[in-house]
Amino acid sequence: FRAGLYTSPHLVSYLERIRIGKAPVTKKDFAAVLSLIREMIGDLISEKKLLSPPTHFEILTCMAFLYFSWKKVDIAVLEVGMGGRFDATNVVTPLVSVITTISSEHQKFLGKTLREISLEKAGIIKPGIPVVCGVKSRPSFKTIKERAEELEAPFYGVFAHPAYFKVYTNTDGYSFEFATPEAKYSFTPALLGEHQGKNAAIAIAASEQLNKAWKKLEKDKIIKGIETASWPGRLEKINQSPFVILDGAHNEEGAIALRHYIQKVAASPIILIFAVMRDKKIKDLADILFPLFDVVLLTRFPYYRAAEPEDIKKKAQKYIDKIIVEPDPNLAMRIAIEKATLRGTVVVAGSLFLVGEIKKYWKKNQSK
Repeated sequence: FRAGLYTSPHLVSYLERIRIGKAPVTKKDFAAVLSLIREMIGDLISEKKLLSPPTHFEILTCMAFLYFSWKKVDIAVLEVGMGGRFDATNVVTPLVSVITTISSEHQKFLGKTLREISLEKAGIIKPGIPVVCGVKSRPSFKTIKERAEELEAPFYGVFAHPAYFKVYTNTDGYSFEFATPEAKYSFTPALLGEHQGKNAAIAIAASEQLNKAWKKLEKDKIIKGIETASWPGRLEKINQSPFVILDGAHNEEGAIALRHYIQKVAASPIILIFAVMRDKKIKDLADILFPLFDVVLLTRFPYYRAAEPEDIKKKAQKYIDKIIVEPDPNLAMRIAIEKATLRGTVVVAGSLFLVGEIKKYWKKNQSK
């Protein structure tokens, strides 16, 4: 199959956001699609069919749709940008809707409570379209299930029966078993961390819904996909000595998953390079992550929403003895490598934008 993929944000290049298979859109095609969209926007505004220009994300979403149409993809996976109900991707009628998790973020836009956030996420549910739900929190699960029932959308709770999902620990990490009404799956994800087994179970459940609504997907190929998948910036190992891990954890759920992984595998001294968006729950993230580390390097990335290192420091005063402020992420990385020594661990976390900056730095310096 020719499968399209639309995700955000990117790590290094905008081209990463729109892919077919593993291949990102080319610069030539990106420019061609953007030029056409730009022309159409101008025409629609002049004809007063559009009152104002679309947002940045709306333009990228239109570009992805157009590009996938040009390339005649068989199927496409669309990642919601934020929330669901009012997201630009929500104009489609999908084969299956997938809600992975619910956490307390983007509360300024999605609501202050988990129920309000859950309702926004449930906004992607369409009448009669199957819903795969990986949410474990009972109140959020209940909210999403009730919305599916209102729209007569078949509902599948991936973890509704805990006995169907089993975790096994081994010397190399984790392996998993997941039983559905259709089959039993045993797999060891290529992606690191216990939480990736849960993500894989959600993907399996979605695949089984596609079996009914689209085309038959062979079980062995589903497992092969899980065991060979790569996802840059999510517990991505880029060096062995010192052990260097990049992770875009930027909310409490992601930080907890990262903490669990670091507790199991990291060798001392353990150094954290941390930067974050200023609208995140900085104090809560600090309380989850900072106690694990011998040194915490606070930095920033070039984006208008990035928190200043000094502001992060003010919200993490209880860890002042281990904090070093270095606004330049490249210099922060050099300091971290030096302090970790060959036997230690360096973790880069807090934002995918920070991960992207470090990936660019690492590629540049490895090529020297």
